[in-house]
Amino acid sequence: MRAIEISKFGGPDVLQLTERPEPQAGAGEVLIRVHAAGINRPDVLQRMGFYPVPPGASDLPGLEVAGEIVGGDLVGCEFKLGDHICALVQGGGYAEYCVAPIAQCLPIPVGLSMIEAASLPETYFTVWSNVFDRARLTEGESLLVQGGTSGIGVTAIQIARALGHRVFATAGSEQKCRATERLGAERGINYKTEQFPDVVKSLTDGKGVDVILDMVAGSYIPREIDCLADDGRIAIIALLGGSKSEIDLAQVLRRRLTITGSTLRPRSVQFKSAIAAQLRVKVWPLLETKKIAPVIYQVFPMEQASVAHATMEQGDHIGKIVLQIL
Repeated sequence: MRAIEISKFGGPDVLQLTERPEPQAGAGEVLIRVHAAGINRPDVLQRMGFYPVPPGASDLPGLEVAGEIVGGDLVGCEFKLGDHICALVQGGGYAEYCVAPIAQCLPIPVGLSMIEAASLPETYFTVWSNVFDRARLTEGESLLVQGGTSGIGVTAIQIARALGHRVFATAGSEQKCRATERLGAERGINYKTEQFPDVVKSLTDGKGVDVILDMVAGSYIPREIDCLADDGRIAIIALLGGSKSEIDLAQVLRRRLTITGSTLRPRSVQFKSAIAAQLRVKVWPLLETKKIAPVIYQVFPMEQASVAHATMEQGDHIGKIVLQIL
């Protein structure tokens, strides 16, 4: 099969088209003929040598795919040969064939294309796990999304708003701020020209927000603490601003704050299957009724994976970047 491999650690040009043996599905897995694969920040970090591949996972990049089931362990499974699915995988998505645990596969929501479906798993699993499971965003609470026009950002804004929460989001331009508002944010905050803690506190009558989804960390953490409500929670999913922060622990104690975080890729199939089950019940109906929708910024042919990565690194995108494999 054709695949995109990381020939060595470095810039986008290290992504090379190659030939690899077709993978073999094991127990509890399906073989997918990949039609499209989503591109995510962890793919970029892996390419640069900053995101190690978990033991046993494919060294090929790509954490989410959409395609057709062409083989696998289907006895007693809800899926059958020929079904169109999307799946969260540990790697190997940038290829014509990929294997995925059945428990991490979901039917493509009615009305969505393969391209749209390929943009769902990584971001939807991540948002649900961190915002609703770890940070426990519950009825009547509010959410601040850092990086509101990223793939994660557009997903978090839409899901939280569709479930009835007040949502605020940061972005790096007025155009991006308005985009977050069209997606459901009450206010897009330009982090280059505004102080997001001041804006958040002014919009919440000084209370602050209950949950913050943070992909920046670093110097953002003390400012996020300042705009958290009492009993507020910060869920960190990336370290774009650095891995170290200096914070006022007295505030954490006095106001009962929680700072947590997670990475999804190394978690067990059992853990991810529980997220898949929740998405199937609580979020897939929102996609099928068009209350929320994938946001696709640009689609690249498989052969232009390096251009796709360069586009992500430029940071101008709103929503997801997707590779078309077939």
